[in-house]
Amino acid sequence: MSNTIPGLSRFPCGVLLAQHRIEDIFLEEIHKCSTVEIRRGVEPTSIQMDSKKIHKHDTHAVTVELQRTTTGQSKPVMSNGNTASTWQSGEPQHVHVDQSKTYNEKVRARYVIGCDGAHSWTRAQLGFCMEGEQTECAIHSAESGTIMIIPREDGFVRIYSQLSTMVISNDGRFDRSSITPDTILQAAQKIMKPYKLEYKHRDWWTVYQIGQRVGNHFSAEDRIFLAGDAIHTHSPKAGQGMNVSIQDTYNLGWKIAMVVKGLAKPSILKTYETERRGIAKELIAFDQEYSRLWSSRPKKDTQDQDGVSMVEFERAFVKQQLFSSGFGVHYSPSILTAKSSSTATEVNGCSQEVTTSNEIDEPNSKQHLAIKTILGQRFPSFNVINHSDARSWHLAHWLPSDGRFHILLFAGDVSQPVQMNRVRNFAAEMTARSHMLPLQRRQRLRKSPRPQPSEEQAAVARLLTIHSAPRQAVEIHDFPPLLFPYDEKLGYDYNCIFVDGESYYEGHGRAYEGYGIDPVRGCVVLVRPDQHVVWIGELEDVQGLEGYFKRILVEP
Repeated sequence: MSNTIPGLSRFPCGVLLAQHRIEDIFLEEIHKCSTVEIRRGVEPTSIQMDSKKIHKHDTHAVTVELQRTTTGQSKPVMSNGNTASTWQSGEPQHVHVDQSKTYNEKVRARYVIGCDGAHSWTRAQLGFCMEGEQTECAIHSAESGTIMIIPREDGFVRIYSQLSTMVISNDGRFDRSSITPDTILQAAQKIMKPYKLEYKHRDWWTVYQIGQRVGNHFSAEDRIFLAGDAIHTHSPKAGQGMNVSIQDTYNLGWKIAMVVKGLAKPSILKTYETERRGIAKELIAFDQEYSRLWSSRPKKDTQDQDGVSMVEFERAFVKQQLFSSGFGVHYSPSILTAKSSSTATEVNGCSQEVTTSNEIDEPNSKQHLAIKTILGQRFPSFNVINHSDARSWHLAHWLPSDGRFHILLFAGDVSQPVQMNRVRNFAAEMTARSHMLPLQRRQRLRKSPRPQPSEEQAAVARLLTIHSAPRQAVEIHDFPPLLFPYDEKLGYDYNCIFVDGESYYEGHGRAYEGYGIDPVRGCVVLVRPDQHVVWIGELEDVQGLEGYFKRILVEP
C-alpha cells in the first residue's frame, strides 16, 4: 500500500528509520566500497588554512590538529548526566574506537567538512554565526497541547510532546535540568485524556529548545565546508533534520570528488553555498509555517477564523514530502545549472513558449522540450522497458549515484527514418567533439562482486537512450555504436537502450508523457551526479552540451 504522493518516487512506501540504523547502512557500504576507516574518540583542537595555498586546489592548504581521547571522554553527555549515544548495543561493526592514551595528531587536508552539529566547533573556529530565532515550544494545539506519535522499528514508538510549563534561566533559555522523563510523560498523559498513556521501557529521551536558524556562511575559501545542523536548525516536526543534512553532503560530495580527481574545475565548489543556503532558508520558512499549524487549534467550524483547517494541514504534509524526497529542491541557474533560453508554460494542456536572448558562451537550455522535467529540480522516474529483453525498469534504477553525469537521449520515434537519421547524426557529432571523449569511457554497472577502485574507469558521464518506437519495429543493432557499445572483455552493453512502451506485466509507463517530451522528436536531458536536471537541448544541440562541460571540466 502506497503512503506517498503518487508519482513522487519509484519507492511507493516511505519508512521511518532511526538515525543509528541509517548510519549503520552507510558504514556497511563504506566498508564494502573503500578502505576508509571511520574513527570515534577523536576530536579537533585547532584548524588553520595556509593563505599561500588556498587558491591552489591541488595543495593541502588546511591543517587540523586532532586529540585522541578514550571512548568515555569522546561521547557527548546530556544535561541530565546520561550518555547521549544513538547506538543501542555498542559501537557498530567497521568503526574503530581508539582506546589508547591521549595524544595529538596533525592532519593536512585539501578539504574539510564540518558535520559537527548545532553547536559546531568548526563553525565557531571560522567565526561564522547562526541567524534566526528560537521558539519555546515543540508541538501543541487545543487546550493541553498536541502530541505527535511516530511508530518505529522493533515495536518502539517515538512521542513528541509540548511542555507547556518550563523553568526559564537567566539567559532566557529554559532550564534543561528541571525536565525529567516523568515531566514529559505527565505532559503527554494530559494531552491524551481521556485515553491512558503508559510505558514499561524507555529506550531514550531528550528535551530541547527549537532553533530555526541558518548559518551566515556555508564555507570558507571553498576549503572548509559546513553541513547539516552545523548550518541550519529547525523543529523535528517536519522530519527534515537528517533528510536535508544528507542532501547537503550529497550536493557537496560529488563536486569535491570531481575536483580531487582532476576532472572538474574548483569553481564548481562555489555552488555549494549558493545552492544549499537558499534551500536552508526555504526550509526554515516552511518549518515556521509548519510550526504555526501545529501550534494552532483546529477549526471548530467553517465560521472559525482563528483555527487551522485540515486543508492547510494537507497542503503542508504534501510540501513536507516534497522536501523529504528532494522534489521540493529547486536550484537556480549557475555554472552547474544552465538557464533556460525560453520559458514554457502549460495552458489547458498546450505549451506556450517565449524565447529570450542567447548569450555568447552561455550553454542555454531549452525547457520547452521537456516541460515536466524542470531545470534545477530532481529528475523524476517512470517505468521503461529494456529494448533487448523487454524487462520493465524504473529509469532511476539505471542512474546510480556513482559520481557521473547522465546524458539521457530521448530518441523519439526511431521507427521513422528521418528521426533515426537525427539519432545517428547526434552520435556522430558526439564522437567528433573532443570534450565528449571522456564521456565515451564505458563503465559497466556490476552488482557482485564490487569492482575495486583500480578497475573503475574515470568516466565523467554515462549515455542512455530511451526511444518511443514500437520495440519490435527497431533492431538494437540499428543504433550507432556509441549508443550500443561493445567491449572486448564484457561484450555488448544491453542495459543502455530502453523503450517507452507497454510492459507485459506492468503496463505502460508513459515516460515521454511524464517528462513532457515530444514522443516523435525527443530531446537530450543532462542529469548531474546528484540527480538534478541541468541542461535540456535538441538532438542537434551537441555544441551546447559540449559548452556546458567546457565550463566545468578540466581540459583533457
